[in-house]
Amino acid sequence: MLTEKDKSGKSFVFCLMGFCENFLKIISEILPSIIYLRAHLMCLCESVKGQPQLSHISPCSRAAVEEKYGKDLLNLGRKRPCGQSEINTLKQALEVFKQQVDNVAQCHIQLAHTLREEARKMEEFREKQKLQQKKTELIMDAVHKQRSLQFKKTMNAKKNYEQKCRDKDEAEQAVHRSANLVNSRQQEKLFVKLATSKTAAEDSEPVWWVQEPPSCLDSEPRHVHSTADKAYMLHVNMLDKIREEWQSEHIKACEVFEAQECERINFFRNALWLHVNQLSQQCVTSDDMYEGVRKSLETCSIEKDIEYFVNQRKTGQSPPAPVMYENFYCPQRNAAPPGKATGPGPTVARRGLPPVPPSVQGDPDYSLLADYSLLYQ
Repeated sequence: MLTEKDKSGKSFVFCLMGFCENFLKIISEILPSIIYLRAHLMCLCESVKGQPQLSHISPCSRAAVEEKYGKDLLNLGRKRPCGQSEINTLKQALEVFKQQVDNVAQCHIQLAHTLREEARKMEEFREKQKLQQKKTELIMDAVHKQRSLQFKKTMNAKKNYEQKCRDKDEAEQAVHRSANLVNSRQQEKLFVKLATSKTAAEDSEPVWWVQEPPSCLDSEPRHVHSTADKAYMLHVNMLDKIREEWQSEHIKACEVFEAQECERINFFRNALWLHVNQLSQQCVTSDDMYEGVRKSLETCSIEKDIEYFVNQRKTGQSPPAPVMYENFYCPQRNAAPPGKATGPGPTVARRGLPPVPPSVQGDPDYSLLADYSLLYQ
């Protein structure tokens, strides 16, 4: 492990098994795999910022949840207030409870604002890395296209060079085989073909064979005066220069991407650490507020509430007098039932019995009760 510092003085740890040592080999016609790796990592940055598959660690998603929860708590306390019919210490405790729940709701709303600020910083970091990556990718893409184009030209020059050599060799072999032919016309055609192939392949400056000639050629050292050979060598030299330039740019890009990746991992690790700390702080703050509710409940006294209720609503210590039976025709009040004392009260005057009408013998309209009889028909 190696520790280095960037321009801002921040320290980053680099592994010895870095990008430069493991992302040099490429496949023709495609961009290096390091670019695909960085593209995948940038997609991961976007996912952490707010995509559904990682929404449980997304500040934006969590902020929406916290804000909705805080507003729902506030609305719940306003729509369904509690403790309005309570009195004294219990009412005071319930008022403290309502106030602390509102405070908790406000804390959740404030946490939502904090998480949105955290998401904004994350977005700025992602855009900064994306811009830096885009510049590096443009340079990489240009060099890679140049290398691919020169590689194609080199392969075409090689193919042309090999074809010229094969044509010349075939013409020479055909002339040797036709040495005993009687037909001079065919011999003339072969010589013309050989001359044409030599003209196409020869040049003023020879290029000597360095290795031993193949067994199919003459045993003498042989040279090929070939414009195709010179073109082929020229393309090879140009390809080698472009390859060195590509390798240099590729190493620079790997260093940039590795530094970006170290910075990205460090940033998101710290961001997630801060995110969890904020959630923990919210829990601690909520518990402190609920502790205030618990303390107010400790001051709630059953005896005091009962005494307060009695003092506010008492009606007296004497029970109401019992309702006695009174004969309508008797002016005196009936005696109270045994075991029940009658309290002093005003004497109620009762009217006496009505006078008895005189009995008239044979009066059909009125008769005494003694003279009354009920006849059943």
